[in-house]
Amino acid sequence: MIAVILALLIVPLTAAIACAVLPARLAPVITPVSGVACFGLVLALIPAAGHRDLNYLSYLRVDALSEIFLLATGFLYGAVTVYSVGYLKHHHLDQDQYHRDRYARRFYAGLNLFGWAMLAAPIMGSLALLWIAVEITTIVSALLVAIEALPTDDGDGAAEAAWKYVLIASAGLGLALLATVFAYFAGSQVLGEHYNLAISPLIASAAHLPHTPVRLAFMLAVLGYGTKVGFFPVHTWLPDAHSEAPTPVSALLSGALLATSFYAILRYYQVASGNLGSGFPRDTLLAFGVASLLLAALYVFDQRDIKRLLAYSSVEHMGILAIGVSFGAPVALAGVLLHVLAHAAAKGNAFMGAGVFTVKFGTKQISALRGALDVLPWSGPLFLIAVFALAAMPPSGIFRSEFQIVYGGLDSGNYAAAAVLVVGVTVVFFGLTASATRMLVTPAPTRRALARSELRRGEPSAWMVVPMVAGVVVLLILGLHPPGELTGLIARAVTQLEATR
Repeated sequence: MIAVILALLIVPLTAAIACAVLPARLAPVITPVSGVACFGLVLALIPAAGHRDLNYLSYLRVDALSEIFLLATGFLYGAVTVYSVGYLKHHHLDQDQYHRDRYARRFYAGLNLFGWAMLAAPIMGSLALLWIAVEITTIVSALLVAIEALPTDDGDGAAEAAWKYVLIASAGLGLALLATVFAYFAGSQVLGEHYNLAISPLIASAAHLPHTPVRLAFMLAVLGYGTKVGFFPVHTWLPDAHSEAPTPVSALLSGALLATSFYAILRYYQVASGNLGSGFPRDTLLAFGVASLLLAALYVFDQRDIKRLLAYSSVEHMGILAIGVSFGAPVALAGVLLHVLAHAAAKGNAFMGAGVFTVKFGTKQISALRGALDVLPWSGPLFLIAVFALAAMPPSGIFRSEFQIVYGGLDSGNYAAAAVLVVGVTVVFFGLTASATRMLVTPAPTRRALARSELRRGEPSAWMVVPMVAGVVVLLILGLHPPGELTGLIARAVTQLEATR
């Protein structure tokens, strides 16, 4: 399995370098091959990770928990790389070939580097290397958010969003670095001064660590990595960055990056639960989760930009993950891990659908998007399915995961929090479906007007449709009958989270 893990680290990095130095016409070939290959490599790790921890030289580590997050990132990275081929065919059509090639080279290189960093984070065997990997995701994703400002002088919105993202995320990761320092101090008291922040021995010796530095490390990790997760009140970068970034980047930001940062919090949660008991870390996550869910419920009705609407939906779902972990019941934890996978597929599909709308209609404004079901025979229904999935409609994977989370909340006696979760999700459901109805069902201009305009019935590119079909298939599989090996993987990850309580 070491060869598979090393390949996961080498393939996307090699693809990024190749896209940066080779002719631009090769990038649309290299990138999808890299993305699909990485997803295949992640799938190959499932049998081994479902039965044992894979540790190598204390620097690389894959267990059941990290494999769940690798699956989410691997699938979305593969889907987005395919989608990007069609997306870039309709991008910057007003520029000459030289500027389009330069943009494509930067975009594909950055996209592969972004995928590499997010795949590397769950593989890192120490908290220090995990922090470095998450920091790299910040640098690369900020450049990708700002890429729209690079070829032209009219990208003020993208530059401002990227700058805001860098400021807030850097401040948060500064707190996360301080959390890493406190974790090292706590570990060195038991494991010796030469302790290298390896995750496995820190979790194994959690019960013997001094309480105060562990408590501080966990709080700083939730605040620090929480900026990348999108927890309230450190979420303010998220709507702007998601809105201004190229659509493939928005999909990765929402479906993969937020989850990767949540994975970092879970590692600190394991240590804190083993040292302090489950009460303090669960209460902390519950507070952040409820606040994030309520914020999304309030703001989802007031959005005029389709990508900002989906960004606030991401805040909602990160809140659901935090609430689910706070319940602590095994069924709720299983629901959280299933939710990570289902949210990646659903939110990726929603952003890819929004990208098709933007290409077809030439705008992100919800008020200008009308009659999409008529104009887009494939993307329209697929986007509607994604919205219904995000709103937890059966039989999607998100319905199954949220049902498990609510059931776990009731089973653990957290009736008030479970009720808040149900109410918050219901409110967001109405907000999402109301906007989707306006975009999809409200009549478009008359057919005579359509014949004179650019809005002719049909899809911009098959490359943009195929990944959305794959996402719907994944959502149905997760909702109706998850594969046995995946169920076993989730069960082992739940056992790992429970073992530290």
